[in-house]
Amino acid sequence: MALLLRPSPPPPHLRLLLRRLLSSAPTPSRLLPVPSPSARHLFRPRVVAAAVPGRNGVAVRAFMASTAASDAMQEKRVAGEYTAANVQVLEALDGVRKRPGMYIGSTGPRGLHHLVVEILDNAVDEAQAGYATEINVVLHDDNSVSVTDNGRGIPTDIHPQTKKSCVETVLTLMHAGGKFGGSTSSYSIAGGLHGVGLSVVNALSEALEVTVCRDGKEYRQHYSRGKPLTTLSSTTLPDESSRQGSCIRFWPDKEIFTTAIEFDFSTISSRIRELAFLNPELTITLTKEEQDAQVQHNEYCYAGGLVEYVAWLNTDKKPLHDPIAFRKELDGIIVDVSLQWCSDSYSDTVLGYANSIRTIDGGTHIEGLKTSLTRTINSFAKKSKIMKDKDISLSGEHVREGMTCIISVKVPNPEFEGQTKTRLGNPEVRRIVEQSVQENLTEYLELHPDVLDSILSKSLNALKAALAAKRARELVRTKSVLKSSSLPGKLADCASSNPAESEIFIVEGDSAGGSAKQGRDRKFQAILPLRGKILNIERRDEAAMYKNEEIQNLILGLGLGVKGEDFKKEALRYHKIVILTDADVDGAHIRTLLLTFFFRYQRALFDEGCIYVGVPPLYKVERGKQVHYCYDEADLKELVNTFPTNASYNTQRFKGLGEMMPLQLWETTMDPERRLLKQLTVEDAAEANVVFSSLMGARVEYRKELIQKAASMVNLDHLDI
Repeated sequence: MALLLRPSPPPPHLRLLLRRLLSSAPTPSRLLPVPSPSARHLFRPRVVAAAVPGRNGVAVRAFMASTAASDAMQEKRVAGEYTAANVQVLEALDGVRKRPGMYIGSTGPRGLHHLVVEILDNAVDEAQAGYATEINVVLHDDNSVSVTDNGRGIPTDIHPQTKKSCVETVLTLMHAGGKFGGSTSSYSIAGGLHGVGLSVVNALSEALEVTVCRDGKEYRQHYSRGKPLTTLSSTTLPDESSRQGSCIRFWPDKEIFTTAIEFDFSTISSRIRELAFLNPELTITLTKEEQDAQVQHNEYCYAGGLVEYVAWLNTDKKPLHDPIAFRKELDGIIVDVSLQWCSDSYSDTVLGYANSIRTIDGGTHIEGLKTSLTRTINSFAKKSKIMKDKDISLSGEHVREGMTCIISVKVPNPEFEGQTKTRLGNPEVRRIVEQSVQENLTEYLELHPDVLDSILSKSLNALKAALAAKRARELVRTKSVLKSSSLPGKLADCASSNPAESEIFIVEGDSAGGSAKQGRDRKFQAILPLRGKILNIERRDEAAMYKNEEIQNLILGLGLGVKGEDFKKEALRYHKIVILTDADVDGAHIRTLLLTFFFRYQRALFDEGCIYVGVPPLYKVERGKQVHYCYDEADLKELVNTFPTNASYNTQRFKGLGEMMPLQLWETTMDPERRLLKQLTVEDAAEANVVFSSLMGARVEYRKELIQKAASMVNLDHLDI
């Protein structure tokens, strides 16, 4: 999970007021009073308008404009004429540099790492076509990245349309590539569809170096910000050399990216591991060079493919059987599936891929899998002795409880919905997946009746737990969060009824809750104190979860709805949910329990960007009449270094939020102008699933192993003892 800092926007009413005052100002140079950033409460100015009668006697609000304002508006219209002279034509890749976020998502860490993914995916496409078996990724110590494969290499001959080398064509022109399908395509299956990946990386790089080995020669060319600096040069390789393939090395442009150019080894390794699982014939290495430090090097090769992927996801769980795996190819479409049920898991993990691209929002392949899976298990249940009541039908949620499943489809002409390729839309894929799952799963379960009995027992227990929790579920449904009478008693709600501008702080205990309630801005900030540590839902079933009072308070107070139902953001009472706990071990544990609940109960909260972690200060430093707050040891040292050598100051370490006065809590942790919030998003669902299972699951030995491995990384001075 990546932590991203995002500043909160100013309140909508201030933006509206400012717009109105500016548009009706008598002179262009009029200065407007701006409230001080340190002001605790924001005022809501009144706009006085004359009421004139309109049609049907209804009063119409009219705003009067002065002659000076009319003249200024006329001058503005003349200055803002829209003619052919105002239309800009951006050449080649200038449009990418003008709007980089359209192509890589952002100009922060996510967009920076997306550059590596674009080049890496091109190399994987070469492997999927059957021409590459090795890919080497190197994070160099000069903040550049190189990706090398042993495929066919980018063509170097002259392109008939552009009259330039093919290398220069694909690096400098948008929508130039060999993956558009048809008789001229070089790839039957590929994740790249638009021919923009390589050229976008070139446009957003301060420097880029391409090396191609093919036909006994080595070709090189250098680029800068999308433009070639040299022509394509070639040298003859030794006769005994069999080198072939492509190497792209690029240096991201500091003018484009808003954060420091620094590539995270674990972020890139997660994507590489995923690709290695999906392509069992492929070996990918990742190396990070560091000055005066040990070189990090990992090699990823999983001959077992999806079977090993499922086993890795279920490392810390108790499986009921060995992973089930099968493959089907029909009409050029390849379907690979692997699945496994675990006895100590109460949620399902279904990950879908299309041409090695993770389809976060599902698609026809996921729909076909779920439908066929439910139908097949119910068909066996009708004939089984385990099911006493033959009229009971297991729902998809009951069948999939405790199941981990990976489905990967290879489609010659994928139809992704939207630019982000997060949902597959090919209707023919659903039919083939349904047929494949039904045929292969039926055959396997008929040959392994013990596995069938285990799966049916697990599904039946899920059904019984659901029936036991039905009353609690109905209670959640019937208690409308819009009625104040149904809200939790300890919830101090805010005055605003607009979820987009409302935020709720989930705090630890009544002491911190009391300070937060007194220090908050009641207009848009709500407070929900928790009594101790909430239930760890990773180890408990649905019935126990709904019976827990603190869990019910969270569900009702936030408007989360019922688990398993489609997430509706408009049903949320607050679009900003802030977890605010003490800066100690207990606070970290409570924060982890809450994150586990949100991830397992309503994962879409992370996708919508609703989950935040508040960062309270750790130290208060007083020097004379000046007061400073420091958030960690580094902040404290930096502050103390600014004091004179003989300076006298007092340092206080906060043990909990309850120790802070309401005004201190507002100034340091709740004031939108000065607070520090960390927004939590899930970059890799598979990695996050493993982390939550390892940290919060029932298998103690894996946590013990994790603690032993990480013991050498702990600073003993930071231990809370």
